[in-house]
Order: sequence, then C-alpha cells, then structure tokens
Amino acid sequence: MPNSRSANAVRLEFSPGCLVQTNLSGAAFTGGSLWVAGDEACGVDRLRQLDPVGSELLRFGEVRDFPLADLLDLPGAASEEADLEGMAVADGYLWVVGSHGLKRKNAKPERNHTDNAKRLAKMSLDGNRRLLACLPIEPDTKGEPCLVKKTKDGRRAKRLQGDSQHNQLTRMLADDPHFGRYMEIPGKDNGFDIEGLAIDGNRLLLGLRGPVLRGWSALLEIAVENRGDELRLVPLDESGAMMRKHFLQLDGLGVRDLHFCGDDLYILAGPTMVLNGDIRIFKWPGARPLLAANREPARFETSLNESISLPHGRNANRAEAICNLPPELAGSKTKWLVLYDAPGEDRKEGEHTVFGDLLQQR
Repeated sequence: MPNSRSANAVRLEFSPGCLVQTNLSGAAFTGGSLWVAGDEACGVDRLRQLDPVGSELLRFGEVRDFPLADLLDLPGAASEEADLEGMAVADGYLWVVGSHGLKRKNAKPERNHTDNAKRLAKMSLDGNRRLLACLPIEPDTKGEPCLVKKTKDGRRAKRLQGDSQHNQLTRMLADDPHFGRYMEIPGKDNGFDIEGLAIDGNRLLLGLRGPVLRGWSALLEIAVENRGDELRLVPLDESGAMMRKHFLQLDGLGVRDLHFCGDDLYILAGPTMVLNGDIRIFKWPGARPLLAANREPARFETSLNESISLPHGRNANRAEAICNLPPELAGSKTKWLVLYDAPGEDRKEGEHTVFGDLLQQR
C-alpha cells in the first residue's frame, strides 16, 4: 500500500539482509544514484532512482552493497562495524568517516541489575570506527556508478594512516587542550564523536556531535594528500598548522551532518547524548570562502541562521543525514534529502522500506 504520510515522502527500498535501513547515518548522490551508510554496518549501499509510487516524489531501490573490506585494507576485522557517520562526494571519490569514538555497552531489560551494572561499565573500540577513507567511483558496463579498489585511470581507494587503535588524527588530538580528555569518553556520553563530513579541495571539515563545550559545538578542519597507498595529514597553510577549530553556537546541540551548498555550509544538529530533543538545520552563509581565507587556529562563529526545525519522535525518527539533490532530480529549486535513524512506524512500510523527507532549502 503506497505511503501517504505527506507530499514530500522519499521512498527507500532495501533488500533482505541489509543492515542500514534502521540506522541510516550518511547520504550522498552521484547523479540519480544515492549512496547511504549506516552506523551498524561495514559497507556502503547504492540505491538507484526508480519510478515513484502514487503521489510520492522520489523512490530509490535495487540496492547494491559495497563491503569496505573489498575496497580497503581495514584497520579492524571485516566483521566489525565501521560506524560510518559522514559521507561526501568530491572529484570522483566517495569520502567516508567513522565516528572515531569509543562505545559503552547498554543495559538490557532481560538482564538482572548486577549484569546490567557490569555491562554499563564496559567500554570498547571497534578498530574500523577510526576510519577516514576515499573510495573511487567508476561506472560499470551498464553505466552504473560503483565503488572500486582501483580504477582504470589509476585512482585507488585509500584510508588515513593508522591501525585499529589510532590514526594520525587521533594521535594529534590525544594531547589537545579541548578534545584530548574526551578521546577516552564514549561518544554517547558527550565523548569524542565525529558525525559530519564536508570536502573543499584537499581540506576536510569534520563535524563533532560531541563533545559540546559549554554550549559550543565544533568543526575540525584538516588537510590530506595521497602518500603512496595511504592518506596523510598535511599542513593547512604555510604556517604549518595541522588543524583548525571552528566553534559554533548551535544552542547546545551537536553536529549530526554537514553539507556544502555553493558557498554556504548547512549543519544538521541534534542532542549530543541519548536524548529526545530538538533537531535543527543551521545555515552558515559564505562559509566556504571564509574558511579558505581563515588563518586563525581557533575561531568562534555566532552568525549562523536557523533554517528549519525537523520533526522527531520518542526514541525514533532521529534525522542523521542531509545532502543536496543533484540538479537532474531537484529541478529549478535547490532541495535536500533528509534521512532518519530509528525510523518510527510512520516512516516504515513492511520490513525493508523506509521513508525520508525532501525539503526545499532556504
């Protein structure tokens, strides 16, 4: 039965065995193909544009999974989740970033108090969570975009130098006066947690869900380059700075996703901890040229515009991903796709279909 919740429904049809439809956390487009990632898998899914159902605006399906283990020499085991939280397409690559944070076991209703107390004390790190990688996109014989280990023109899939415990970024942050102490705190406890990625040339913006420091959220700006079979951090400018920090006033919310639209940066923001609360999209006008010209090691930005507030439910319908629609899908007006983690019953149809929203940018 066609979904009739609203006129802006975007249907995503997954197949049995897919791991991401209930924990969507990243999205990006290559033409009419939609790339999505979830925070409980170790791969990326591609969905094709299909004919809409009923009055719905867009429909994607015929999913194909691209396991990261087929593309990269992963720092952890192929069975370990990568907790991918940010995606972006740039210059023929799909870029992905993991949360980089620790996780804490949760209490379970079927366990007794003693067992749950022990569970809540246990922290761990899946080695693939500390992943920052670029994956080449190349069309197959049918013209469909695919992720490949190596393209015909020599581009290769690469990840930031590191192992299952550390990479160049976490080593650099270990003694950082703002974030160093939070590297040992699980992400869901306001610890270190990357949940957004935006690309501008060789410069990357990493949005932090946590920590939020006295109400200030943060973006980390780094630069990378190819070095052999790996990505390496390089100085951002002639001064030798390896990282810049941008503290944002998002009313105490943490970053959930980032997306450039022209010179403007859009920021999806929500609670940093496990809370049912506001989810908003903020606009940073003219962010791209400002960031390119900036030489301050740390700066504070208060000139953000709140563009829109998004609906959310109790323990459900948490907006986790935003991305621009390509012109061939958006038409004459700029639009974005919003996807949700933990979709409620109003965002599901059967076991394998979920719904996102199509919004017009302001």
